[in-house]
Amino acid sequence: MDHYGLISLLPTAFVVGLAIWSKKTFESLLGGCLLGFMILSPREFFSTATDTLLSVMQDPTIGWVTLVCGLFGSLIFLLTASGGTKAFSTMMLRLVKGRKSALIATWMLGLVIFIDDYLNALTVGSTMRKLTDKYNVSREMLAYVVDSTAAPICVLIPLSTWAIFISGLLENQGLAAVGQGIELYFQIIPFILYAWIAVLVVPLVSIGWIPLMGSMKRSERRAQSGELVPKGSQSIDILVKSQETQNPQIAHFILPMMALIGATIFFDIDALKGILFTLFFTVIYYSVFRVNSLLESVEGIFKGFKSMIYALAIVLISFVLKEVNDGLGLTDYIIEVVSPVLTKELLPALAFVSLSLVAFATGSFWGVYAISFPIIIPLAQSLEVNLLLAIGSVISAGTFGSHACFYGDSTVLSASASGCNNMAHALTQLPYVLLSGLLSLIVFLILGYTV
Repeated sequence: MDHYGLISLLPTAFVVGLAIWSKKTFESLLGGCLLGFMILSPREFFSTATDTLLSVMQDPTIGWVTLVCGLFGSLIFLLTASGGTKAFSTMMLRLVKGRKSALIATWMLGLVIFIDDYLNALTVGSTMRKLTDKYNVSREMLAYVVDSTAAPICVLIPLSTWAIFISGLLENQGLAAVGQGIELYFQIIPFILYAWIAVLVVPLVSIGWIPLMGSMKRSERRAQSGELVPKGSQSIDILVKSQETQNPQIAHFILPMMALIGATIFFDIDALKGILFTLFFTVIYYSVFRVNSLLESVEGIFKGFKSMIYALAIVLISFVLKEVNDGLGLTDYIIEVVSPVLTKELLPALAFVSLSLVAFATGSFWGVYAISFPIIIPLAQSLEVNLLLAIGSVISAGTFGSHACFYGDSTVLSASASGCNNMAHALTQLPYVLLSGLLSLIVFLILGYTV
């Protein structure tokens, strides 16, 4: 395998260290990328960096992410300006009677919106902030609840973008016939341990059975004094501060959301087609019922898209860092280090730990699946490891990475939608992510020896 050995870890280690010290995400990612380019091309690092940036910008995945996230910002702007979000929050306020129930309600909404992690994070965060603000819940706590029902819940529901993608990879590996990958995925779901544990930890934290820890404890103390928003959150606050209608109608929120979910399912779980259809529906609906004029809605689409620029910049530069890490052979290096100690009993646990590190370091989660399945599946078969357990450990690793990585797309969007500084969110949720990861590791070790 081609890699730079221990040097492969330097850019990612630099990013993590600088981010923790500076509390800045984009700047830290940029610094790590530049360091990586200096290692890869010492004499022509500037040209290499420019070429890589251009290549990433031309990547269809980046185009998809840019359109989906930007247009979600547009939809949120329209929902907010129409008063629909306010009407939904008002309805929830009548049902919620305190801080704990507000967090549980946020968690339950996250369970319902399972089609896509972007849809989940942006919808739940932007919808529930006013409700949790009333009960002095810190934005960091809100972002943690939102993030914990993004990727974790998406991998547990077969009708999601994550499940469809992974099912396709399983078919490519010859484990299921074309079109039958979802049936196999149903059998794997019980073994996606990290997702189950991460989702179930949230209500335990919400009701206080798992205590507040570390910086989350300090954030909640600050919120109880009335200071809900951590410093530096304005630049990634995607909720527009617009004039809402005097008599907001909940239909202005519910109907577009129903259109979004229905259209996304109808178009084979394609979030881009779903959001485009929903915007078209919403603009026409608001125009016919005189919520907004056609021109006001079109202007709102541009304003909402613009509000997502900072979050999109972080996602873009994280893709550049992935290219740097691929060039350095980071994934190959970690797998090479772990491979000599693999045994039948330890494979699920070691696969979970090593690939979690890869996913966290690279900010690539679906990419980890595409790279690791051709390696882990033959290993599991040769060692006679329970194949469902082995695949579950790989899916769990990608889910952990999405949840933990502070420059991962779900983390960025959860923070943005919740009106929270990205690094504040990542650091406050880290103890609970690590707790879920540790519990998952223990169960993988037990199952490795018993299943």
